[in-house]
Amino acid sequence: MSWYGLATFCTAYFLAVATPGPGVAAVIARGLSRGSKGATAFIGGFIVGDLIWFFAAALGLSALAQAAHSAFLAVKYAGALYLLYLAYRLWSAPSQALVVNADADVLQQPMKLFLGSLSLTLGNPKPMIFFIALLPSVVHLETLDWRGQLEIAAAIVTIQPIILGGYVLIAARARGWFRSPRATRIVNRTSGTLMAAAAVAVATR
Repeated sequence: MSWYGLATFCTAYFLAVATPGPGVAAVIARGLSRGSKGATAFIGGFIVGDLIWFFAAALGLSALAQAAHSAFLAVKYAGALYLLYLAYRLWSAPSQALVVNADADVLQQPMKLFLGSLSLTLGNPKPMIFFIALLPSVVHLETLDWRGQLEIAAAIVTIQPIILGGYVLIAARARGWFRSPRATRIVNRTSGTLMAAAAVAVATR
């Protein structure tokens, strides 16, 4: 794939990973309650989950793009609408402090942490819809060969731990700030704006 296509994917994926959702909430919660303990295994589950969604979406979308252009467009716009819905939810979310129950975090073994975050990713429609909505906008699916798939996979493996690891460090060092309602409102509305911009980009490309 072209450098432009890869750079576009990396930018959009960076913003998507950084946008608060179930995964980011879980990472922040662990950072608040446990610091960086177990973060490597926990983040590893998110990486593998996103890779599974990516390869599943890439293979499925390639067949869909070749078989039915109208269905392909329907999926694309459905994904953009979902991103707008997420943006609305972020903007309208109440400004509540993040409450963490440290006693509830009992999964401390690396394998259990990995499987926990993996199951969270596989059960979350956001990654699947992200790849379905984004890939057609930046990649020619009919010509995406194994090299292009490996390039995107490498981007996922690089970007995901940088973003989630950053959340862990920030949460561990600024626990009081993340528990304030004002900080929650700022994060939600900034992320909602970015999510809406991503939806417009997907729909108009």
